Amino acid sequence: MPRDSRPIALQRLMPFKSHSGSRKIRTSDSIHSDEDPLIDEEMAEPSIRRRQQRAREKKSCQFSLQSLRPAKVYKPRTVPFFADDKTKRRFSPNIVINQKYNIITFIPIVLIEQFVVFFNLYFLLVALSQFVPALKIGYIFTYFGPLCFVLLVTISKEAMDDYQRYKRDKEANSQLYECLTARGLQHVPSSKIRVGDLVVLHKDQRVPADMVLLRTSDDTGSCFIRTDQLDGETDWKLRLAVPSLQRLGHDDDLLQIRGSIYADKPHKDIHSFVGTYTHVNEDTGMEQVEPLGVENTMWMNTVLASGSAIGFVVYTGKDTRAVMNTNHPETKLGLLDMEINRLAKILFVVTLGMSVLMVGLHGFQGIWYIYVFRFLILFSSIIPISLRVNLDMGKTVYGRQIEKDDEIPGTIVRTSTLPEELGRIEYLLSDKTGTLTQNDMELKKLHMGTMSYSFDTMDEIQTHLASAFEQDLVGISGKGRRNIVSRVRDIVQALALCHNVTPVTNLDGDITYQASSPDEVAIVKWTEKMGMTLVGRDVSKIELRVEATGQVLTFDVLNVFPFTSETKRMGIIIRDRQSQEITFYEKGADVVMARIVQYNDWLEEECGNMAREGLRTLVVARKRLSEEAYEEFRARFHEAEIALHERNALKQSVLEEMLESDLELLGLTGVEDKLQDGVKNTLEQMRNAGLRIWMLTGDKIETATCIAVSSKLVSRNQNIHQVAKLKSAIEAMDEIDALQSKTDSCLVIDGESLQVCLESCQDEFIEVATRLPVVVCCRCSPTQKADITRLIKEYTKKRVLCIGDGGNDVSMIQAAHVGVGIVGKEGRQASLAADFSVTQFSHLTKLLLWHGRNSYKRSAKLSQFVIHRGLIISVMQAVFSALFYFAPIALYQGMLLVGYATLYTMAPVFSLVLDQDVNEDIAMLYPELYKDLTKGRSLSYRTFFTWLLISVYQGGAIMVLSILLFEDEFIHIVSISFTALILNELLMVALEINTWHRVMIVAEVATVLIYVASMWLLPTYFDMSFILTSRFVWKVAVITGVSSLPLYIVKFIKRRYAPPSYTKLI
Repeated sequence: MPRDSRPIALQRLMPFKSHSGSRKIRTSDSIHSDEDPLIDEEMAEPSIRRRQQRAREKKSCQFSLQSLRPAKVYKPRTVPFFADDKTKRRFSPNIVINQKYNIITFIPIVLIEQFVVFFNLYFLLVALSQFVPALKIGYIFTYFGPLCFVLLVTISKEAMDDYQRYKRDKEANSQLYECLTARGLQHVPSSKIRVGDLVVLHKDQRVPADMVLLRTSDDTGSCFIRTDQLDGETDWKLRLAVPSLQRLGHDDDLLQIRGSIYADKPHKDIHSFVGTYTHVNEDTGMEQVEPLGVENTMWMNTVLASGSAIGFVVYTGKDTRAVMNTNHPETKLGLLDMEINRLAKILFVVTLGMSVLMVGLHGFQGIWYIYVFRFLILFSSIIPISLRVNLDMGKTVYGRQIEKDDEIPGTIVRTSTLPEELGRIEYLLSDKTGTLTQNDMELKKLHMGTMSYSFDTMDEIQTHLASAFEQDLVGISGKGRRNIVSRVRDIVQALALCHNVTPVTNLDGDITYQASSPDEVAIVKWTEKMGMTLVGRDVSKIELRVEATGQVLTFDVLNVFPFTSETKRMGIIIRDRQSQEITFYEKGADVVMARIVQYNDWLEEECGNMAREGLRTLVVARKRLSEEAYEEFRARFHEAEIALHERNALKQSVLEEMLESDLELLGLTGVEDKLQDGVKNTLEQMRNAGLRIWMLTGDKIETATCIAVSSKLVSRNQNIHQVAKLKSAIEAMDEIDALQSKTDSCLVIDGESLQVCLESCQDEFIEVATRLPVVVCCRCSPTQKADITRLIKEYTKKRVLCIGDGGNDVSMIQAAHVGVGIVGKEGRQASLAADFSVTQFSHLTKLLLWHGRNSYKRSAKLSQFVIHRGLIISVMQAVFSALFYFAPIALYQGMLLVGYATLYTMAPVFSLVLDQDVNEDIAMLYPELYKDLTKGRSLSYRTFFTWLLISVYQGGAIMVLSILLFEDEFIHIVSISFTALILNELLMVALEINTWHRVMIVAEVATVLIYVASMWLLPTYFDMSFILTSRFVWKVAVITGVSSLPLYIVKFIKRRYAPPSYTKLI
């Protein structure tokens, strides 16, 4: 029984199956285990039982609305050619709908989403209270104005976004396609295409639905499609027509077909399809069944890259692979936003406490509960509705600054709500291939047992290969002890044939290679350099040109067995047209090929040597087949191909039984993947910034270790603690105990050992691993990468950033607090799924150390200042009410209240988003400064209560001094205190600024001018004959000085005797 390969985190959180029953649980089913299995069971069973019990309890507590909805049941389908309308209507319509709303649901859904936010709900209730006569205070627009402004901005943004989605949907749904019908070619919009239609596609046309390829314009029945919009891969994919239909004389002959196509039930897997084409043979009258696989399909949103084709529609609309894979990841909420939500709730408690206190000090007289509500309304500005608008606008500014940064060109901010998160990262999880390395492969080494060739001695292979063909050594191969020349020819020819590479001739005559793996392209380019060039390939043949003699060798392709992540190998059966010999070639990872090839004493050792040099290894082998052996294999393989259940497993079983045994080992290749530019410096800076770095890769442990050392992921004096091939819980606990004392070492662990650790002692392992500065996990699947990310998030509660470049990194990127995608050679899938898209790994330094720092610092300062702005006016209101017998009467009304948070203070306060505490050079030169950010000191309960005390002092000082100094002119108390308040706020902004920007100066000056001008425009609140007197001016100056000057003195003393760490570097 193989080891349980379920996703590692979900075994604890969401177990897929129970291990209960009579069978005892074993930590390892390996036959190589040295320990007595009973001991393993007794040691591991209790902890596993406890963990499963916790998982069941956790699962039983979970509840969601989706559990109330019946899940849609998908069924296989058999669709006849030219089905009637009734049959077609049973399936989903082919309409693309990406809109979030429609005309009816738009307003209700948007409003619900907005009023889930505590700020908005609170202000809605405050505004609605003004319709109750007993609670009415001032003008209704004073309360509805700001709320409506916030909602208008949000609704407008949502409406524009949804309108853009609507336009894209309409464009996609209205694209015209040619359909082959009994009445000839008909032009049909994409939305009217139904299951069973025959659609004619031309070059560069988008595939409108999931189809089976019936015919192509190429005689061989092959065509290429581009899948970058589906799986993110940039290479072209080869697709094959149904053989019997390709042999028809003309496209119109399809109209005479009597048959049907069976397709398995709709599902998400774009690399899997099980189907059959059943038809009646016109000559014999017998029913024939042809197998259909994924190579016969064209999925929706792929693009036909060559020729023209006719497809039979099998899935439409919601049943297509593209739509089923369109997952809507949960909205990510930044840590700063969560902290502000918590502060908002504290502010509400403060507001309620002040209201009850004011009524209590008056002795709870009369209808005191009405007075409590009136005070709640009066103090409503304590919870500033403008905070959300200011923060959202600030995030937009940060996003623009990131995208406009010339030093990190091509960076795209896809999630505008997370720039502050870049300043709080503590764990960096990175892919290796294409992220730390360039995914630019080059074959550096070839080992053939007794002979080894490196990059410097490759010219010898060219010489041997030329000699082999010039001497016509075809017949010598396989007779007696083969000489070096024939052995070299055999392996070069094997490498030139065993692949899925297709040569494409450009308009200028140059040949480029298309393949799903850069490794394969690197090997084919190497064979070309050695003198054997791939010049042609289609579904049935491969042509090689020997440069030394100019002759072209032609091989018939009989079968191709593509590479999969499960098998980790690919194979091909070819027939040499010249000698008619049939050969099965196979190449793959050493871990699987070692048990397939003939016994040898060098393969394992050489694989380890190459891996230590940082090379990716592939084992190449072959097996000669007689005509009888091949025919027997072909018959059994065809039976497996047309099976409707467990088709892939049956095919693999036949392959292993009949071909994959006792293969002749030809050699071992070592391919180098170069490091990305700036990787070493970036990793060193990240480590100095206090980040704990994990590298998650599918490569073997030796290669990963080598890359970790060469990339400076592991520092000079750091020990490497390697954990591999663990089989039991006891071994896992021993390794964890050994790690306890090695807190400054790098842990390198393979996938099998990681699985054992997480199955038997997950908590202990995560506790130790998350304390280490560097961890390298090898042989990780995409699901495991995402599960490790979730485990670190769940256990540490720290901010996690994941970075990757391929489709296999999407799950990890979406699971992280912040996902960064690199636009790489594997396509744009990771980039499109990420929160931030970059063009290379080294851009991470600027993104975190500079933009992350600024975004977090600025938003923290901005949010606290906006809160202070609301608190100070509420404190003044409280003092005013206390002096007037605790009467709930508004101090400021109408335009003054609205203008306070907008015209009079918004520009200077918002200009704080341009502030910076250190310059860019200092931030990049001293990454250690980043450590302070992760402690969250810029916005904490300490800073919040500090600002609360400042607000109480300033509000009290302004209000009390206004009344004391203007005792004889009490009627002007409003204009006096309000003027002092505005000047105080402008001075406070100036106090908080570290680095002045010209926009800040303009904002301060413009605000003063606007305020002075408004005094003439609002005679209801300002008496100009009084304001223009010298008494007004000097007394306002005194009030403002008393409220703000002490804070300047405190700041000076603090800077002098307890300066922040960054000031020591300036």
